[in-house]
Amino acid sequence: MGATPGDAPRSSDPMDLHRLAQFVAAADAGSLTSAARSLFITQQAMSSAMRQLEKELGVELFTRQGRRVVLTPAGRKLREGAPALLAASDSLAAAARRAAEESVPAFVVAHTPAITSDEAFDLIAPIRDALPGVSITVRQMFPSEIETALIERTVDVGLRRGVTTPPDLAAAVLRYSTLRLAVDATHPLADRGPIRLEDIAEWTLMVWAPPTSSFYTDFLVSVCRRAGFEPELAVNPVQGTPPVTAVAGNDCVAFVTAPAGPAMGGRVVVLELSDPPVVPIQAIWLPHTISAERNALLLG
Repeated sequence: MGATPGDAPRSSDPMDLHRLAQFVAAADAGSLTSAARSLFITQQAMSSAMRQLEKELGVELFTRQGRRVVLTPAGRKLREGAPALLAASDSLAAAARRAAEESVPAFVVAHTPAITSDEAFDLIAPIRDALPGVSITVRQMFPSEIETALIERTVDVGLRRGVTTPPDLAAAVLRYSTLRLAVDATHPLADRGPIRLEDIAEWTLMVWAPPTSSFYTDFLVSVCRRAGFEPELAVNPVQGTPPVTAVAGNDCVAFVTAPAGPAMGGRVVVLELSDPPVVPIQAIWLPHTISAERNALLLG
């Protein structure tokens, strides 16, 4: 829009977060005038702020197309990382205020439906041991909701099945869980011994999300493919209940992490697999933030 790398030396000062927030508004609106209106400042003030930000970074962030502004590659990269940085700044400010007030809010842990409440309880044991005075709230949420909640700072840590790091977040694998097979108590496989993966090829595999939209589903499909078959999939129509419930009253099979034996009062049976795969449990959180609770979780 204005500055280019040769216009001025890049500033060594920290980035102005207020200008960064204004930049996000302008990038999303595609118009400096519209962004200025939404922020209740003048268009001249918005233009000046963007010129200062470009000068600060030594790069051009926008190009003009008529009355609209379009992000340059540098602008797209800045927009990509801005939410996490702004959220981290807000988080630090909130933590400082809480320290001054000597208040300790609950540490909020969200987990996906693929992780049971029992597993979540076991995973937060290091926090309970290291910080016994901290109140912990555990919530079940869908993966996309967790990522939004982390950016909005309504959740402190998310637990999910995964290995990749979502954009704007940090991640680490906490542990691996052994998979078993759940079937209805009346299923032909229910009275079998350890099940081979190829034994389930003729049965529909119940999953919690469609392929390509969930790491866990894609992982389970890859497990079946390595065993030599392409699974027929069905998405569980009931979400939010323990994974073993997915096979109650039907002839599907489901991979679960529950212990072997009867479940749901005997309505479901969990079977050992002869060569069980293991699946990761990953913690995700907002980068550039400090948390004693999160440190305890990761070190536990």
